[in-house]
Amino acid sequence: MGLIERCNELFKTASLYEVLGTTKEATEAEIKRRYYKVSLKVHPDRAPDDPLATEKFQVLSKVYAVLSDAEQKAVYEEQGIVDEESDSLSQDRCWEEYWRVLFPKITLQDIREFERKYKGTDEERQDVLQLYVQFEGNMNAIMESALCSTQEDEPRICSIIQEAIEKEEVTAFSAFTNESGKKKRTRRKRAEKEREEAEQMQKEMGLDDEDDSLTKMIKLRHSSREKNFNNFLSDLEAKYAPKGKSKKGKK
Repeated sequence: MGLIERCNELFKTASLYEVLGTTKEATEAEIKRRYYKVSLKVHPDRAPDDPLATEKFQVLSKVYAVLSDAEQKAVYEEQGIVDEESDSLSQDRCWEEYWRVLFPKITLQDIREFERKYKGTDEERQDVLQLYVQFEGNMNAIMESALCSTQEDEPRICSIIQEAIEKEEVTAFSAFTNESGKKKRTRRKRAEKEREEAEQMQKEMGLDDEDDSLTKMIKLRHSSREKNFNNFLSDLEAKYAPKGKSKKGKK
């Protein structure tokens, strides 16, 4: 089965641009940024319970490989086909390594700077509303997927959604408008527990709030067999990784 057919099966669209959540008018930098954000959602470490996660991640990486190559992109736009025999789409290619080469290491300074610039922007608003529609108002899923968000951000996230509902920009899903107080309290308790576990892990690993980077944590992920540890690192990457810098050479 070809790439376009796999996109339709896994992402419910035959458009490579729609798979990334963008359009053919997008710049090279915008396409790369969308690939980064969407790939984090389907990364095997990020979605360990999804049996199709690895395949989704591979297909998504192939989509980016096509759209980031000028010649392949032109052929796709003109003829609506993909050269399945090209070297860039080789079945033997390590897409995890390809992904790591494209994006820089994450430092705590990067995290803080990205969060400072991202929160309160129109980009954040659009991302939140996209998640709201995608998850049909399920706040558990929205808060788990929203970038740079903690339990303290929930009232602000809810206000963004409520405002959009009142302006009739989005549908008023019952899961959001009629969410029970019990479900909200359960989500708050779970978030508090996860925060405490993260702080404890940080202490055990000897990471300093101001100076240490996440490199040590990423390396430990590859040697650790504990599922919770993998999920924790993936969540950090998904929520706080900086956007858009490219890197030459392999990590």
